Amino acid sequence: MKRLSKYAFRRLLSASARFFSTVLSPILAPTFGAFLSLWTSVLCLLPGGTRVTVLVMILGITGILPLIAIGVLQHFGVITGKNLVRRQERHLPYLVGIACYVGATLYLRHIHSPEWFVMFMAGGAVACTICAAVNTVWKISAHMAGMGGLVALLFQIHVQGLSAFNLFWIINATILLAGVLGTSRMILRRHTIMQVLTGFAVGYAAVTIAIKYFS
Repeated sequence: MKRLSKYAFRRLLSASARFFSTVLSPILAPTFGAFLSLWTSVLCLLPGGTRVTVLVMILGITGILPLIAIGVLQHFGVITGKNLVRRQERHLPYLVGIACYVGATLYLRHIHSPEWFVMFMAGGAVACTICAAVNTVWKISAHMAGMGGLVALLFQIHVQGLSAFNLFWIINATILLAGVLGTSRMILRRHTIMQVLTGFAVGYAAVTIAIKYFS
């Protein structure tokens, strides 16, 4: 009975880790960031239709397009699976991610978004580029880079007085989710603790520097 309970617990733990890894995928990080920017900052004063349009565009550019590209790569045998477990298979998907971040940056600039919003997306492009470079020699957590960027975005919205309300609980909840995600990646044995921490640091630093010094 104890052995069965232990097995069930491990199954539950593994399922939970896969759930958080999927929901908090790095492909969705730009969309989450756009949502936070449009609904927690002064941009919440924009008409609802305008905000939804921008959110859908960001989802299309940085979410749907990369998924289609990864599906095509898998179809032609360039990668063995959408989870990109092997470090060597991440090179082309990283390049696609960089291109999509750049596209989203240009889109936000085209619609005359505030510079800090544009720089969030540009910071994501920089973080993705750094992860791609590091990936040539060492596996780094793109999941945690995405979460690091989200935490940095919320913190900058707060410290620069751009928030529409007190973000204390949202910032803390995002940090908690980052911890849960990092733990999930280690439970699934996708990354070591150093790869998790390094990924978070890259995302946080890239977005912080982009918003703080270039917006």
